[in-house]
Amino acid sequence: MVALFINSVIGAGIFGLPSRVHELLGPYALLAYVACALLVLLVVLCFAEVGSRFEDTGGPYLYARTAFGPFVGFQVGWLVWLTRVTAFAALCNLLIDYLAHPWPALASGGGRIAVATLATVVIAAVNIRGVRTAAIVANVFTVGKLVPLVLFVAIGLFFVEPARYVPASTPAPMEFTAAILLLVFAFTGFETATVPAGEVREPRRTLPFAILASMAVIVPLYLLIQAVAIGTLPGLADSTTPLADAAGSFAGSLGASVIVLGAVVSISGTLNGLVLAAPRILYAMAEQGQLPAAFARTHARYRTPYLAIGLTAACMLVLTLSGSFLTAVALSTITRLLAYAATCLAVPVLRRREGAGVAAAAFTVPAGTWVAGVAMLVIAWLVLHAGVGELRNVGIAMAVGALLMWLAGRARRAPASPA
Repeated sequence: MVALFINSVIGAGIFGLPSRVHELLGPYALLAYVACALLVLLVVLCFAEVGSRFEDTGGPYLYARTAFGPFVGFQVGWLVWLTRVTAFAALCNLLIDYLAHPWPALASGGGRIAVATLATVVIAAVNIRGVRTAAIVANVFTVGKLVPLVLFVAIGLFFVEPARYVPASTPAPMEFTAAILLLVFAFTGFETATVPAGEVREPRRTLPFAILASMAVIVPLYLLIQAVAIGTLPGLADSTTPLADAAGSFAGSLGASVIVLGAVVSISGTLNGLVLAAPRILYAMAEQGQLPAAFARTHARYRTPYLAIGLTAACMLVLTLSGSFLTAVALSTITRLLAYAATCLAVPVLRRREGAGVAAAAFTVPAGTWVAGVAMLVIAWLVLHAGVGELRNVGIAMAVGALLMWLAGRARRAPASPA
């Protein structure tokens, strides 16, 4: 579970966003990392408490449905599924970009289609074989992604130039907010690993430990990675592959190649986690009668929701081939924040209902109501500072979700045709 959480968070963000954050803030980017980490910690604590009350599959969808009813639960589940699908498309496109670093022919045309198709099909097949197989793959990817990043930090710290940490100017508050919104994409994704709780041993105890342990690894690693990138790469703001370019500046072509390999492994691991979680959102909603029952069918041998996995993988592939990394980041971030807000708000609601159909929490956050309240305020602040176009797209997505729920309900209520 710790490996799954780390894989769910460390993906494309830390390999692609350091240059953009530095472009906005310069050396002040390190403060944005700290601020974003504090926000994520508040949300993580809420997830740890709420998740420790449940043993079933569903994650944020299950939490919202229990706390606020079927409609809100469906909307959260729909947004979480959409977030996973768009995140897969973003990450798969960045995977192609990194593979194109040594093999430029893969950047477009048939090469791009082949890489996207192969990655999607292989990962879907692994997940159809079962959550245990997917977890083993996650363990391998976790080691494979952490080693290059740790080497990047351990070696790069000897080559940093302190003068590069001196800011040329003070960034505007809007730039700081924009940077935090970008970093939310890099710091989050942990909710993915909460979804398959029904297939985990002792999830009420395992989930809180795993989510907190994983963040204890991720936060300091991210800070050090950004610090090394700032201190070693003069043209950081203009780089499209910042860690590979930074490694190349102090470790030559071999260092750049190691980071490219690490990026490929890291992104592939996160793609595996997305395919593990996203179909199980559809499965959970189908079990509740909010989607067609076909999505709740399980494989006769592997006991996995193979139809939900197949449909989700197909949607992921289509979006990968029709979009790009940056176009999916904004939508993924806002939908994530809205799902997080529902889980944070569920903390006091479920506390009041404990014993009345709600299990006692195996992990309790000290001053949990205050923690949830502060998290809600910060999330609201970030969402309100998003672009109008981004908010419009999220609103359209939520309207589509409401339509799907209405159609599913109408189909269930329709009388059976006479024989």
